[in-house]
Amino acid sequence: MRVLWTLPYLPWPTTSGNKTRQFHLLRSLAERGHRITLLVQSRVPLSEAARVALEPLVERLIVLPRRPLHSPLNLLAACCFSYPMRASTNGLAPRLRHRFEALLEEPWDVIQIEHSYSFQPFERALQSRGLPFMVSEHNIEWATGAACQDRLPLWLRPFNSFDRWRYRRWEARVLQQANEVVAVSPHDAEQISQLTGRPTALAVNGVDCAHYQHISPCPHSQRLLFVGNFEYGANVEAIEWALEEILPQIWQNNPAVRLAVVGNALPGHWKLRWNDPRIEWVGYLPDLRELQRHSALFFAPLRHGGGCKIKLLEAMAAGLPVVTTRQGASGLGVRNGEHYLGCDDSDSLALTITQLLNQPWRMRQLSEAARQFVSEKHDWSVAAQQLEGIYSRLSTQLPLAQGSLASGLMGSAE
Repeated sequence: MRVLWTLPYLPWPTTSGNKTRQFHLLRSLAERGHRITLLVQSRVPLSEAARVALEPLVERLIVLPRRPLHSPLNLLAACCFSYPMRASTNGLAPRLRHRFEALLEEPWDVIQIEHSYSFQPFERALQSRGLPFMVSEHNIEWATGAACQDRLPLWLRPFNSFDRWRYRRWEARVLQQANEVVAVSPHDAEQISQLTGRPTALAVNGVDCAHYQHISPCPHSQRLLFVGNFEYGANVEAIEWALEEILPQIWQNNPAVRLAVVGNALPGHWKLRWNDPRIEWVGYLPDLRELQRHSALFFAPLRHGGGCKIKLLEAMAAGLPVVTTRQGASGLGVRNGEHYLGCDDSDSLALTITQLLNQPWRMRQLSEAARQFVSEKHDWSVAAQQLEGIYSRLSTQLPLAQGSLASGLMGSAE
């Protein structure tokens, strides 16, 4: 199929779960023969490494610059326009709108928009042409602002609440227009259906199981591994909670425990705030396998956030036992006690990790069960098949819409 796919960021390097998802789905669908035109609005220029990684996967790669976050237009839009902040900072882009309109003159089997917050430049053209399209929503976006509410200055909190209200209205407006809405987890699909009043399709997050199949973790290493993108407040809050309340309790019982903190945009001042040699400030790693081999378990003390955590799936695929919270395991069909160990308070998490590090047989049980689950339910091939099913439904609607549009134009000419 010919697919027009829009993105509000370059999917390489894979510094976040969203980028990892996009890159692997592009790769999987390209391997299945789909002809993809990727239209990207990016805040960073296209690097040679990104070009080398992406161009083999697509028929055309079109990258347009996004204005800086602190542009006066964004500040003005935050106060004066009806769009929520994230929709205006990613929208109000005439060059992107014109390029999209020009691309719509070509025949497409599928028009795929990623994220409701990127939709503003495309709305008018899609409405005027009546073309069917799909929107992939990776989180319940209007709810994600709750993760940072308590971290904001008091004077900013009312605006954040107002912007969340604006985003709920915007998200409903976007998703109700789409012919197909795609969620990444059953829980998100249910919430989106409540918002739109229509069924929501599912294309799960995944992992390249073959990439991790030869990894064997080291249960005696005493190293905990946390991986996340620190541009997202939920990951920042998770590390702060771990180092302020959970790790001190673990160290009282086992001073040899180490924590490796891995991820993009790691705050530099953390090394001064928590100056402890048992904390390894790793930063972004393009390949986690060597560190996974020298870690005992994956620790994800997440209290906020939606969607489905790809780094957790990668840990399971690599055979790392997982200790997390109910929120950390959300979006998956995993069972607490079988595929992972989970609790929601600092005392219980500290006790769970302390006990598990002394139970290699239990770690092995969790590892084997989770690895099998991910292989069966969350390999990227599974997600690609689900997406192809959505493509098939959507492509049957496009000829009808294009025919109606052509008839309308002929009638106007007469």
